[in-house]
Amino acid sequence: MKKIFLLPSLILLTVAIQAQKKGVKPVGKPVAASTIGGLKTTNDSLSYAFGISLGNYMKSQNVQNINYKMMNQAIENTLQSKPCLMDGAMANQIMGKLAETKSKQAASDEKEKSRKFLEENKKRAGVMVTPSGLQYEIMVEGKGEKLNATDTFKANYIGTLTNGKEFDNSYKRGKPLTLPCGSVIKGWTEALTMMPIGSKWKVFIPSEIGYGDNGAGQDIPGGAVLIFEMELLGKGTLADMNNNQ
Repeated sequence: MKKIFLLPSLILLTVAIQAQKKGVKPVGKPVAASTIGGLKTTNDSLSYAFGISLGNYMKSQNVQNINYKMMNQAIENTLQSKPCLMDGAMANQIMGKLAETKSKQAASDEKEKSRKFLEENKKRAGVMVTPSGLQYEIMVEGKGEKLNATDTFKANYIGTLTNGKEFDNSYKRGKPLTLPCGSVIKGWTEALTMMPIGSKWKVFIPSEIGYGDNGAGQDIPGGAVLIFEMELLGKGTLADMNNNQ
């Protein structure tokens, strides 16, 4: 989950406003008259810039119907060390729930798109489906042995989302990935123990055996189907694993 930066932003946004209310002189020299209308001082520009930043953040979080009077009152009380209606922990909890609700909704929407994608994808010739929901098609049929879940693999891969966005590529890094088969996402473990060494498969991994509803990092949303071109090169060694770094 992304960190919540709303409270600090609110405080920064209203510093200039509260200073003007108290009769404090604006910071900096007046700007040229040709500046955008209404922004006569550096303080005006800074306050407006904070407003844009906060507005964009609130928009990204789908925050609406804000009580600006209550918001400014909370900031003023905080800056003046006056009693607030809630403490910082409760404020973070409320904002955390907002972010969690948004994340769950986004994951639900993504899972529905993924479900439709997988339903259509499995109809294509050459695509096979396992009981877990993993879909795969064989691009190159290897002739080597199959790995066990306790083995270490060495593989190259390209990872994309259903919209074609690439989120990882070992070929571009110039070195294969080497890890124990049981240490990766379930969809990978399943594929790795099915494909003979030397094989190259295209696999379609549902979120249930991928990164789930939480996703991974900035590039993989919760509920997303992961598409990999996987080339199993062989068993890996400790030296290969050290080369991952």
